[in-house]
Amino acid sequence: MRQPVLLTLLLGSAIVISACSGSKPANVSRAIDAVNAVDQKNVAELMLASGNPEEAVTYFATQVERDPENLASQRGLARSLVRAGRLAEAIPAWRKVTQHPDGTQDDKVMLAEAHMRANDWESAESVLNTVPPTHETFDRYRLEAMIADGKKDWEKADHFYETAAGLTTRPSGVFNNWGFSKLTRGAPREAEQLFAQALQHDPQLFTAKTNMALARAAQGNYSLPLVRMTQQERAMLLHTMAIAAIRKDDVNVGRTLLQEAIDTHPQHFDEAVRALRALDGGLG
Repeated sequence: MRQPVLLTLLLGSAIVISACSGSKPANVSRAIDAVNAVDQKNVAELMLASGNPEEAVTYFATQVERDPENLASQRGLARSLVRAGRLAEAIPAWRKVTQHPDGTQDDKVMLAEAHMRANDWESAESVLNTVPPTHETFDRYRLEAMIADGKKDWEKADHFYETAAGLTTRPSGVFNNWGFSKLTRGAPREAEQLFAQALQHDPQLFTAKTNMALARAAQGNYSLPLVRMTQQERAMLLHTMAIAAIRKDDVNVGRTLLQEAIDTHPQHFDEAVRALRALDGGLG
């Protein structure tokens, strides 16, 4: 449905241009080319923003086949392959982009991220090491923080997380990752504060709500955090805290929380029911 509409707009624009230019063929041709370029850019942006990942891969693969040296199409293909989870193809696609004469430092950062998604942290770090220190961007520091985290270089990790958070207007994901890092280090109080910051920027981020519940449970605090949540989310967080309590041998607390989760859930909470039956049956 999209293509006929675009074609109609394109033809309509060409007719108007023709009338205004005295029907000079060269002027009309240049005008159509300009409209077509804008149209292609809009379609590409639409594909990257909301299109089905596999459809986007097909679209950009076709564009690359038509014009193999078009860097924008190469980038679109690489991004789409990552979105589609086709990392074995995405990595060489991003590598090709970085080797293009007009490739940028941002392209190298995207290649590093593709390596990380493929769980090849060594290659990711190797690529990032080729990016000069003067290239200070959110994505670069976000990845640097995760690499430092993996190496348990906590001082660097904290520095990079803080820097990344200051380079974006949407730092909720950074604060959530930073908080989870603190949680795994055995610093649940600091972690809880970071999850709270994540939720201040994105009150809908359920991952941060879950992590905050875990951080509170790690401190022996089994009351739900005072954050915005739906009835279903409340039940799920109670279930999360129940499991955390049971793992800490606070079995009676865990049993109470499981029952509350079952009573709270707007539908049947099968997972919590199974956990409570297993607990009551002495199955662990």
